[in-house]
Amino acid sequence: MRTALLQSSGRPGSVVENLKVLDEAAGRAAAAGAGLLAAPEMFLTGYAIGDDIARLADPADGACADAIAETATRHGVAVVYGYPEREGETVYNSAQLISADGTRLANYRKTHLFGCFERDHFTPGEQPVVQAELNGLRVGLMICYDVEFPENVRAHALAGTDLLVVPTAQMHPFQFVAESVVPVRAFENQMYVAYVNRVGPEGEFEFVGLSTLAGPDGIARARAGRGEELVLADADPGFLAASREANPYLKDRRPGLYGSLV
Repeated sequence: MRTALLQSSGRPGSVVENLKVLDEAAGRAAAAGAGLLAAPEMFLTGYAIGDDIARLADPADGACADAIAETATRHGVAVVYGYPEREGETVYNSAQLISADGTRLANYRKTHLFGCFERDHFTPGEQPVVQAELNGLRVGLMICYDVEFPENVRAHALAGTDLLVVPTAQMHPFQFVAESVVPVRAFENQMYVAYVNRVGPEGEFEFVGLSTLAGPDGIARARAGRGEELVLADADPGFLAASREANPYLKDRRPGLYGSLV
């Protein structure tokens, strides 16, 4: 499945403008043959927007989801996007997958919140593995800091995730995560990992870009630079199956030895 990564911070604070940016990217992704477009963490509203996070938060099945479903349907491409999700008085840092026919397939709430900023504005999610079937692949969702916990990604591997999509807001000076950690996660767990980042200055943060789609061989199929761009690469189920057959990591595990880890 050709996967498009939208490396952009959009227009922080403007949901209307970010929906337009997403729609334009969906058109370009579809024209390039992509079956999936992924946008960064908190793309819908912006990340460093303070109390506007709560003001702009939307239910998983709210008006914004309907607008993105219309975009997905019109362009014929599935979409993953990050957004602040409201459930009653609670706000989560979430990512949602909507299919090319407009169906809401999966909604994930970030389980590991990073720093005081996130802990001040969000409640952590409690479900570590969220998946959906899409175009012959089992797609899993995770957000930014979550991928830095090896237990998280291994849980996805054991649950059969083929393509792990990770909307992120990776900031300076942690660019080594995009450069090194993500390809290693893909290799050690025998999956594709699509890591799609924000870019440039926003509030107190400097987002580093470097979005990548890494394969189960640990090699980046695509890597963005430090500016806004749309990068594309393929997640190939045939190559994934061959790689899993050749690489024994998951088969050679000895779970009986790992009880002390938890």
